[in-house]
Amino acid sequence: MERGSHHRLLHLRDILFNDTDEHHDLGIDELIEKLRAVTGDATFDKRTVKRDLETLDDRDFEIVRNQGKYGKIKYSHQTRLFETYQLRLIIDAILSARFITTNEKEKLIQKIKQLTSSHIGKTLPEPILFSQSANIDYELVKLNIDRVHRAISDGKVLTYQYGKFNVQKQFVYHREGTFYHVEPYALIWQNDYYYLIGIFQDTNELRHYRLDRIRNISVSDESFKKRDFNLQEYVNQSFHMFAGEEMRIKIRFHNSLVNVVLDRFGQDADIRGLDEDHFVLSTKAKLSEGLVNWILTWGNRAKVLSPNHLAERIKRQIRQMLDVYED
Repeated sequence: MERGSHHRLLHLRDILFNDTDEHHDLGIDELIEKLRAVTGDATFDKRTVKRDLETLDDRDFEIVRNQGKYGKIKYSHQTRLFETYQLRLIIDAILSARFITTNEKEKLIQKIKQLTSSHIGKTLPEPILFSQSANIDYELVKLNIDRVHRAISDGKVLTYQYGKFNVQKQFVYHREGTFYHVEPYALIWQNDYYYLIGIFQDTNELRHYRLDRIRNISVSDESFKKRDFNLQEYVNQSFHMFAGEEMRIKIRFHNSLVNVVLDRFGQDADIRGLDEDHFVLSTKAKLSEGLVNWILTWGNRAKVLSPNHLAERIKRQIRQMLDVYED
């Protein structure tokens, strides 16, 4: 096949991919017109284009033929790597991510739209409609994601500094800036943030770290052997990404909160009716500020039944809240 034929095939493929789908097709004359517009070549005819269509179809670029008005054959390409709803899921996830800047969202979404036809691409949401300010340094997070992903893949220990902002909005390092040495196990996106889960070598404990609070990260040459690890179990027990003592808890909830509980603990949550108005949740969780604050969120519609020390902690928190208002 001549060089010109190769180029024509590529242009024809691009036209069918971008301008046709299950709801849009093109006749042979329309295809020729578009080809001439992009190639500047006016020498080929209908037979040439029809042969090219057959060639593309034979090479697994599926061409759908439908009969249009007056018996004219219309051509389209309808096979896509992603269904429209899948592209929408990906875009909505990008739009909801607080750490991604609006500029980066625009770039990502424009690339995603190239995975489907221009007609469907126009129906997908634009980032400007969901504009939101990024509260962290996106360039820093991008670097951290790349390093953590590589370290997990290669089984290498990560070194970095860790900290958080103070009331003056100044970043303060934990442990006076001493570097952490962590064996990375997983990278997850939870509660609008990325987290690294891994073994903190100083204590040999499984911990998690927010990526936007990691600084000066590097992948060391030190290898490690990954121990048995259940990611889902860790996330469930860590509860809102706060560490703490694991324990068995029982909480009485008003029936109006059943969906809230199922959303948080899953459809397999152990819940049982107590009376006409209440049910009891029995589960394992880690004692933490996150757990206490979540329980307090529901006011008198939630009551800790056990363990006693958690119930007492809730009471103290309520009394402290009352003291603030009495003062």
